[in-house]
Amino acid sequence: MSSNDTPVSPSETAGLPADSPFRPERTNRDEAQQYVLPLVVHIEKAAPPARTDALRTAARAVLVMLSDERSVGEGEWAQAMRDWQDARIRKVVRRARGAEWRKACALPGITVTGESAEVRVFPPVPLDGWPKELAKLQVSGTELDDPEPPAAPDLTGPVLWLNPELDMSAGKEMAQVGHGAQLAWWDLSEPERTAWREAGFPLSVATAAGDRWRELAVSGLPVVEDAGFTEIAPGKTVVAEGAHRVGSLPALPRP
Repeated sequence: MSSNDTPVSPSETAGLPADSPFRPERTNRDEAQQYVLPLVVHIEKAAPPARTDALRTAARAVLVMLSDERSVGEGEWAQAMRDWQDARIRKVVRRARGAEWRKACALPGITVTGESAEVRVFPPVPLDGWPKELAKLQVSGTELDDPEPPAAPDLTGPVLWLNPELDMSAGKEMAQVGHGAQLAWWDLSEPERTAWREAGFPLSVATAAGDRWRELAVSGLPVVEDAGFTEIAPGKTVVAEGAHRVGSLPALPRP
């Protein structure tokens, strides 16, 4: 699902630079060429992934792309990543199965796997410059369910809390939690980023209870605000909590 959203900083717009990507009003960033980060979720009819796992995997895919050596410095994707982040932060989630998925996997990108989900993330592309293998993939049809009630979120690590008052498709929610993960990443120091990456980017995704959501939305934590172009009216969709807990996470054993 397309997500032409505006991530909003913890302080809303107070004290932000005039060209900040967090500002909801039009800024200099809108004058730049606009890019989008494509994500493709693997959905086979006979064995679709669980919804919550797909959300977690999409969020982790965004973090993997942000931290990949090809995305920074002089890496082969670094310029596209800079161009994307210099404009508005857009993400689009499409679905693929069978031969479509195999063709998507042949393009430069990174596949991230969860318990049941596979999400491939690609370096940013211009809004009007999608590779044909991705352009023909469907945005609709990403309705997913959890076959069993998801486990409670792990509060010892980052949690991406969804607004309980919204009814979004799984694809839309995948884009939203991707925004939330990106805000959490931006909010960390380099040592904290390293710790999170080495731990495998553990995170939880959960829908907040009504009272809890209202507390989170005004807590000063990073919050994603949708611009209202698709599915829902403008408003807050995701709050990222606990990003700074990553500094105490144990690193995964290396092979």
